[in-house]
Amino acid sequence: MWRYLKRMIIGKPLKTLDEGGMHLTKFKALALLSSDALSSVAYGPETITTVLVGLSAAALWYSIPIAGVVLILLLAITLSYRQIIHAYPGGGGAYMVASANWGRNGGLVAGGSLLVDYMLTVAVSTTSGTEAITSAVPSLYPYSVPIAIVIVFLIMAMNLRGMSESANILTVPVYFFVVALFITIGWGLFNIMTGNIEFHAPTPVGTAVPGVSIFLLIRAFSAGSSSLTGVEAISNAVPNFNAPRSKNAAATLSIMSFILACFFAGVIFLSFYLGIMPNEHATVLSQIGSAVYGGHGVGYYLLQVSTALILAVAANTGFSAFPILAYNLAKDKFMPHAFMDRGDRLGYSNGIISLAVGAVILILIFHGKTTDLIPLYAVGVFVPFTLSQSGMIIHWFRTREGFWLGKSFINLIGALISLLLVVALFWQHFEKVWPYIIIMVLLLMLFHKIHEHYKKVAEQLRVAAKSTVQIKDFDGATVIVLVSNVTKVTAGAINYARSIGDYVIAMHISFDENPGKEHKTANEFKAEFPDVRFVDIHSSYRSIAAPTLRFVDVIAKRAAARNYSTTVLVPQFVPKHPWQMALHNQTSLRLRGLLNSRENVIVSTYSYHLKE
Repeated sequence: MWRYLKRMIIGKPLKTLDEGGMHLTKFKALALLSSDALSSVAYGPETITTVLVGLSAAALWYSIPIAGVVLILLLAITLSYRQIIHAYPGGGGAYMVASANWGRNGGLVAGGSLLVDYMLTVAVSTTSGTEAITSAVPSLYPYSVPIAIVIVFLIMAMNLRGMSESANILTVPVYFFVVALFITIGWGLFNIMTGNIEFHAPTPVGTAVPGVSIFLLIRAFSAGSSSLTGVEAISNAVPNFNAPRSKNAAATLSIMSFILACFFAGVIFLSFYLGIMPNEHATVLSQIGSAVYGGHGVGYYLLQVSTALILAVAANTGFSAFPILAYNLAKDKFMPHAFMDRGDRLGYSNGIISLAVGAVILILIFHGKTTDLIPLYAVGVFVPFTLSQSGMIIHWFRTREGFWLGKSFINLIGALISLLLVVALFWQHFEKVWPYIIIMVLLLMLFHKIHEHYKKVAEQLRVAAKSTVQIKDFDGATVIVLVSNVTKVTAGAINYARSIGDYVIAMHISFDENPGKEHKTANEFKAEFPDVRFVDIHSSYRSIAAPTLRFVDVIAKRAAARNYSTTVLVPQFVPKHPWQMALHNQTSLRLRGLLNSRENVIVSTYSYHLKE
């Protein structure tokens, strides 16, 4: 049943040699990797106006110069990540750059930040998409959290089908949004130039507003810079592009940044010109659509549908980048090797599933509130921005390739603005971003613990050069067969034990509940196998594990004194259908787990397969 359901959801397995067909064209890559960055215009500009109108509506005009600084930062980040794509074509983005130039801990801070940030990407995108849906259909507002969770799992299932197929699906919502927003902004500007839309801003640009401080402006700038999250995703996924990979990835990044700049500037300008104020039940983009199209007509609903779709699928950027980043960390032995395993559709399935689970937990913790997630979201991406761009300065001074001084200057501007944003976010939003410090400390400890484990495992398993492996020779074998009752399973296990062991012992645990039954089991066994020693151990507390371990330890010690190996054979029957396993206790599974803790004992399983 599960196998057929799995095939229906993710499709048939692909051969490893089919991987080349999974690489991305620029058209597909733009849909797959830019949805997060492009969708951020649905909430990034709104966060700027929310901060400004907190002082007064007159302060709304400051969104124009703030947007200008955000666009300068976007230019610096875009140029910087183009350099990273060419300098580190193997992918990995900020993690690889920081590791190469700032050392192991710098790389782990960048990598750990991005891992958390991609979970936040999924959470923010799906909750924002849900808000767009509830803005158009207010009756769905009470179901915001369940809707967001369903969207997460739908996107997870889509990504489990493979990157190329995900890109095919995403081209529709991403390019639908691009066309819809370009038309909305263009139609709005046309109506403004023709006088069909009047100036509704509370005050014109340049009006002095009492109470405005540098702290307020920095707070608004740090909030609006959340629109730049997702720009780094393309640098993480360079290996997934068609050849020439670096050239195609850099071109895709430039196209994405240009579209993002047009959207951000257009939304900020229309929001100011139309005098739009943040509303709990209607997003800024929703209000712009209503004003531009003259109410809730076809144009408005097309914009809302396109916004909801791209915000929902924007989570896909996290699903594309998280597994690759987790793969690079696992390759360097800082995350479990399971993240290096490819699934049936050649994607890193364990990374995809882990990301979905983490995002759902964040949605539940923050009750689906996008505004509560965005500051933590921004910190998670601007710390890696700072490390990667400052790391590129070190890279250029070390390699001195081409116009390296000019490239270093570009990286310096990006690094300084990114650092300023990190400081501003902690300063202005500390009550929302302090968990980042705790999370990063725990992640760094976890990374080092995992790395230490793999290092110790390698040292213990490594065969030293010019040496021979010492393998102990045994004079015989002792086999302990665990017996619950006398059945065909028991008979098969005893026969197998005789074939591999010189000395076979059957061990049975008896309880106080039914003494007659226990005596009957002993008599049946002795009648069936008179030549096999049968040991009945009484347990007054209905425990199987503790008496078994004590008995095995005693026998193993005696066997070692005779230079015998000790094997514990655990019999079990296997039902015909997997689902039937749930109808039986898992005693054999628990016993194997306990016995594996004994280094001088070999644990083996005898399986008897049922036919009906």
